[in-house]
Amino acid sequence: MTIRVFTDGHLTHDNLTFRCALGRSGIRAEKHEGDGVTPVGTFPLRRLHVRADRMTLPKTGLPTRVIRPLDGWCDDPQHPAYNTLITLPFTASREVMWREDNVYDLIVEIGYNDAPPIAGAGSAIFMHVAKPDFAPTEGCVALNAEDLKKLLVTCTATTEIEIIGDT
Repeated sequence: MTIRVFTDGHLTHDNLTFRCALGRSGIRAEKHEGDGVTPVGTFPLRRLHVRADRMTLPKTGLPTRVIRPLDGWCDDPQHPAYNTLITLPFTASREVMWREDNVYDLIVEIGYNDAPPIAGAGSAIFMHVAKPDFAPTEGCVALNAEDLKKLLVTCTATTEIEIIGDT
């Protein structure tokens, strides 16, 4: 089954519909590192990353790993580890996965630009917890934490996410 994400800020899956935040620059087919665009396309869900110190592991059919304090994600297009999970400290540009806010308490790794990564085409495209005001993301899809947990129950290793742009 496929999760479908729409430009009006909602997603559907398995008879569920939830509000979501999208990239600050909207949804587009053309994506570049740092542009704030949520990429158009259909992508696999790779795995769930969980801050187990803040919540119990949710029920899901996705592969799951616990986020550690030294986890990061390389977003430097010039580095060989571009768009992959890395261990901190790390000298190249990166995102910290162990955050003070709750946005990365649940992270679904979306298989965008990862097989193999193309330098500069965008990195760290996740489905994660939205900020309380549903502020735009840097290109990710973000949901209320409780909605994301409900969605995760319906996900399996074969679930895909289809991000639909304006036609």
